[in-house]
Amino acid sequence: MTVPFDGVPLSEHREWYEELAQLGYTDAWSSEADGTDGFTPLALAAAWAPGLRLGTAIIPTFTRGPALLAQTAAALAEAAPGRFALGVGTSSDVIVERWNDIPFEEPYRRTRDMVRFLRLALTGEKVDAAYDTFSVKGFRLGRAPAVVPPILVAGLRPGMLRLAGREGDGAIINWLGAEDVAKVVAEVGSGKEIVARIFVFPSEDTVTVRAVARRMIAAYLNVPVYAAFHEWLGRGPLLEGMWAAWKSGDRKAALAAIPDEVVDALVLHGSASEVRAKVQRYVDNGVTTPALAVVNFGIDLRQAVRDLAPVG
Repeated sequence: MTVPFDGVPLSEHREWYEELAQLGYTDAWSSEADGTDGFTPLALAAAWAPGLRLGTAIIPTFTRGPALLAQTAAALAEAAPGRFALGVGTSSDVIVERWNDIPFEEPYRRTRDMVRFLRLALTGEKVDAAYDTFSVKGFRLGRAPAVVPPILVAGLRPGMLRLAGREGDGAIINWLGAEDVAKVVAEVGSGKEIVARIFVFPSEDTVTVRAVARRMIAAYLNVPVYAAFHEWLGRGPLLEGMWAAWKSGDRKAALAAIPDEVVDALVLHGSASEVRAKVQRYVDNGVTTPALAVVNFGIDLRQAVRDLAPVG
């Protein structure tokens, strides 16, 4: 399950975390964009729900310096020994450059270099190295974790996906349909963890769901990295109308141009049992860890989490 829950203050999450474990959920995955940071919700979960595995999906490799990222990851690994997975990725030019005033340059190399640095640093080794995109001079963690967390890499296209398979312990994928999974997993390779964030609307009100989902899709798929991803997936012809209207400044036309088939592929909706069956399609196609992101659009969020719980 993706945390934190929309509309629920972090101070009130304890009961939610405890219930996740009771309901049979195995993992809690955070993200980092314009809401909470990626680590604080998981630190609370580490203390309040010691049965849950915790993961970041994702932490940008640009917005923290190498040493600080290693320290933060090590602290959470210490708080949840053997139960934490560090997911990192490039993020996007919007988050890195527009919001944080950091040049979004050489994202592939930056992520590769950060993974290589973290591999050494999290073991407690002294790091004194010049990477292609940054240098670290004589850094050693003062509190190396007893259990080194796996490092997962967010990938959208072949280069990053292959990096995830070659130098990471797996990949984190996002904004794709169940039928896209096999193409993505083939680039990562076998024997790796594949975490997929899956957006879920537990509602049979198809009209409302599609209206809300179109706004989400437009917000993401007009970002260049996501547009290129869907071009690679072969969805370009279906999205050309949206891209053209968006570039012209006609947001209303852009939303209207998103076909129903694209909406229905990228977000899951319907009854709880229908959603669970659709999640299973992701698993059947190669996802090892489906991380549901329940969209709170006026539903009873607590009940939705209960209804979507794994069926043993």
